[in-house]
Amino acid sequence: MGKQKQQVISRFFAPKPKPSPSPSPTHPPTTTPPKITTTVSFSPAKRLRNTQLTSPRTKIPKIDQSPNLPLPNPSVHQKFLNKLLEPCSPNLSEPSTSTQFSNPKYTPLEQQVIELKSKYPDVLLMIEVGYKYRFFGDDAENAARVLGIYAHMDHNFLTASVPTFRLHFHVRRLVSAGYKVGVVKQTETAAIKAHGENRLGPFCRGLSALYTKATLEAAEDLGGGEEKCGTVSNYLVCVVEKVVGDVESGVDVRIGAVGVEVSTGDVVYGEFDDNFMRAGLEAMVLNLSPAELLLGKSLSKKTEKLLLAYAGPSSNVRVEYASQDFRDGGALAEVMSLYENLNESNLPEVNLKKDMELEPQDSNCLAFEAIMAMPDLAIQALALTIQHLKQFGFERMLCLGASFRPFTSSMEMTLSANALQQLEVLKNNFDGSECGSLVQCMNHTLTTFGSRLFRHWVTHPLCDRNMINARLDAVSEILESMSTCKASQNFDFAGENSGITVKPEIHHIISSVLITLGKAPDIQRGIARIFHRTATASEFISVIQALLVAGEKLQQLHVEEEDDEKDQRVRIVRSVLLRKLILTASSSSIVSTATRLLSTLNKEAADQRDLLNLFNVADGKFPEVAAARTKIYLAKEKLDELIHLYRKQLRMSNLKFISVSGVTHLIELPLDVVVPSNWIKVNSTKKTIRYHPPEVLNALDQLTLVNEELSILCRATWDSFLKTFCGCYSEFQAVAQALAALDCLYSLAMLSRTKNYVRPVFVGDNEPVQVHISSGRHPVMENILQDNFVPNDTNLNADGEYCQIVTGPNMGGKSCYIRQVALIALMAQVGSFVPASSAKLHVLDGIYTRMGASDSIQLGRSTFLEELSEASHILQHSTSRSLVIIDELGRGTSTHDGVAIAYATLHHLLEHIKCMLLFVTHYPEIVSIRNEFPCSVGAYHVSYITSQKETYLDIDFHQQIDDTVNRDDITYLYKLVPGVAERSFGFKVARLAQLPSSCIRRAISMAARMELEVSKREQDKLIKCTNRELLPNDNGEDAEKDPYVPISSLQKAELENGYRDLFNNLNMAFLEEEDVSKRLCCLKRAKGLANKLLNR
Repeated sequence: MGKQKQQVISRFFAPKPKPSPSPSPTHPPTTTPPKITTTVSFSPAKRLRNTQLTSPRTKIPKIDQSPNLPLPNPSVHQKFLNKLLEPCSPNLSEPSTSTQFSNPKYTPLEQQVIELKSKYPDVLLMIEVGYKYRFFGDDAENAARVLGIYAHMDHNFLTASVPTFRLHFHVRRLVSAGYKVGVVKQTETAAIKAHGENRLGPFCRGLSALYTKATLEAAEDLGGGEEKCGTVSNYLVCVVEKVVGDVESGVDVRIGAVGVEVSTGDVVYGEFDDNFMRAGLEAMVLNLSPAELLLGKSLSKKTEKLLLAYAGPSSNVRVEYASQDFRDGGALAEVMSLYENLNESNLPEVNLKKDMELEPQDSNCLAFEAIMAMPDLAIQALALTIQHLKQFGFERMLCLGASFRPFTSSMEMTLSANALQQLEVLKNNFDGSECGSLVQCMNHTLTTFGSRLFRHWVTHPLCDRNMINARLDAVSEILESMSTCKASQNFDFAGENSGITVKPEIHHIISSVLITLGKAPDIQRGIARIFHRTATASEFISVIQALLVAGEKLQQLHVEEEDDEKDQRVRIVRSVLLRKLILTASSSSIVSTATRLLSTLNKEAADQRDLLNLFNVADGKFPEVAAARTKIYLAKEKLDELIHLYRKQLRMSNLKFISVSGVTHLIELPLDVVVPSNWIKVNSTKKTIRYHPPEVLNALDQLTLVNEELSILCRATWDSFLKTFCGCYSEFQAVAQALAALDCLYSLAMLSRTKNYVRPVFVGDNEPVQVHISSGRHPVMENILQDNFVPNDTNLNADGEYCQIVTGPNMGGKSCYIRQVALIALMAQVGSFVPASSAKLHVLDGIYTRMGASDSIQLGRSTFLEELSEASHILQHSTSRSLVIIDELGRGTSTHDGVAIAYATLHHLLEHIKCMLLFVTHYPEIVSIRNEFPCSVGAYHVSYITSQKETYLDIDFHQQIDDTVNRDDITYLYKLVPGVAERSFGFKVARLAQLPSSCIRRAISMAARMELEVSKREQDKLIKCTNRELLPNDNGEDAEKDPYVPISSLQKAELENGYRDLFNNLNMAFLEEEDVSKRLCCLKRAKGLANKLLNR
């Protein structure tokens, strides 16, 4: 049903305005409201009758049955809809549980809704009513639009509902749409309500859970279902800023930001100066891809505009403004006070520690040190984040167990936002999806947590040569194991006495571990959910069991036993990084701790969600639970003994208890049997009557009581059991990170094996900066073109040629070439093998790009401003150890301005920065910079072949130019060769774009005329210069002042014709590429004309 039809139906059922002789008061009366005598949900007819009885003076409007139904008054209808969000009573704005609403128009449930909405105005509430979750007012309208459900008027509010068993499904859809969803549950059962003080009122309700995109995966009941979004991080990013206003350096503000991944415990912080374009903030946002933004107060308009543009309608990124401000101080005190309070309130219980024999790790000191090392603005953002997460109950992660890391590090390369977008590292530029991106091409991970870490590896390449080589050594060893795995399977060993030791294959064990983990739940998020105490018992067992199995399998490599071996050649695992990761994931302490944790729980009971039988009480563990179970056993035994009493009393030896429709311990007797008068009849049939004796009722009450005691005790014990896990959380978190790194290394090995990549070689820091790539290939385009991709060589050296100016026709492969060089350098510093036959590189400190044309109208940025801003960022941040690729700088303005800016930018890079540079241009004037930097700059172009129709020397030169441009066909060779391309062949691209033929013909004619005009101007200049050189003045005195004399008009005309013929023949020789004889003929004629001109 469409939205328009829903609105029509809503108007149809909307209440009509009630005529009243006198205006009603705007505030509710102070009289005590009448007591509610029932909470039964009436049908519409009974509800109408009940309204007539309770308010006899109010005239009930009748529904007009005529076909033309008049619509209700829109203002009155809107008044009814707005009562949910704008109640008339001033007391509603005060969140108090004792607030009384005596407005007779509201039902008791609606009064609860108004009170809940006043407490949580920004939350979309799902209120439990019976077996449904209901929405009211604007929440119902929004839910109906997102979920596609029916909304209708009920009493005073628009309402919609969903069944309770579909809660998780609908909450996820609402959260994905960007809403903050709150679940309101009944806080009392029907049994408790019947025996309590509230037996005559409505069910008590309260907010039990709150969900947003950043907290959904860590939340209770709904978390852990990350089948579709497990590889994507859901960061909550808080941004604050301080105005600096340093005009000379171009710094506008200083920004502090904190990004928190609640489901994994990852905390990223940063503080940096930013310019008016907010390039640093944009790079951080694109790197983290946050699901929620928390904005501090008093952000500048440019910062807020950038963040709101990122959180546009298509992104579904939720934006919330912080309610507090710590700019005046107190942020560190707020963080420390919260840290101290949580540190005292979350100490594990001594008895449970003894039961499980745990030795908690002191990770709190590490978190405290990390917080103290954060800069001031980052601490302000952290304090705001803690205040925000308090409403979800996840602030403990920030103060106890989170892994803090800075956004920028000297060990990692921070890619700019331009580089991430223009190199298509995370998303393609076509539709914004991951398909066709570098991450999608390289990612061969087998686990969701490994995929998240791999994404971080690709966006943060290493800048330390030793760390890069450590990754390359690990990938090489896994590759070596893959190549020898099949060969080792072909040998048949004679047994233990053969004297031959069979080494377990690294590839086989690691792949077995990762495949097992890929089938298990996300252990990294599972460990975080255990820390948050939102994990179920079955999830706890699955996560710990997966870690135990992985550790036991990795122990087969005997890394611990090889630590004392001096000869590295006899070790099964030689890579230092591999040994470290395997040792962390398979340490004996982790295996023993996981075994003890699993020994305390009953897996069958966990799978059946049976909390009462979850704990194993053998060997004196959990004595309180054991005592409660003993009470239940005694209560059941007492019940069973009562049957013997009734057998004697009724003289029936075969008498026994039966259960009917959930009612237990019934005594079923024939109709003619006389029973004591105090026996209670429960139900009957035609032939039998079922009774409950008073002794049975008392025993059942006692059994129910001890069962409730055991249930409460088991819930408390389970919560305490999860709390004890905080002591070893950091150790298990380190295991998850080690397994994720193993998955990333295995993914790089699989990539190199399937794509035939080679290992790059990194030169020492004492050698000049260089990039030497032989037969390099674009990693993404190679997948599409397969064997049709044309490789290219790249040779840049700081002591020689470190700049390549690349020209060539449109669509000839210039942009693909410079992108592949940048991507190969990026992949090499990630630790991956690269698509080339060989690669020798220096460690780069940054990769900077200026490519394409785009604007940001919503941010007030034109296309040319974007171009120059990107160029400015390169000039300010690049160094001599950077790789810079610039594609067609200066095309967003006039030709002269564009050429001048491109030339000046290139000149600055060559003279002052001297970085590795690839400069693509269509301006041939730029190539003249080689005269100033002859050894540093090389001119190259992507080669091509043109085929022309036959031309004749006796036709008009203007016609030859037109035919040449109109008729030639071009074949791209995509091979980079020295030299400068003479033409760009833009008209061929115009034909591919299917411009009208008339437009193309007119453009060709104009281009030919413009080329002739420019050629004529150049000829005239040359003639004037030659004039002055060939005709000197022989007069003695005048020769000192003016050594040249003018020539006659006849001589001038002869010279002009001679030079014109010379240039015509030269142009025809250059344009002719197939017929060598014609070219030679034109050159001979040009030579003869030149000799005549020189001999005159």
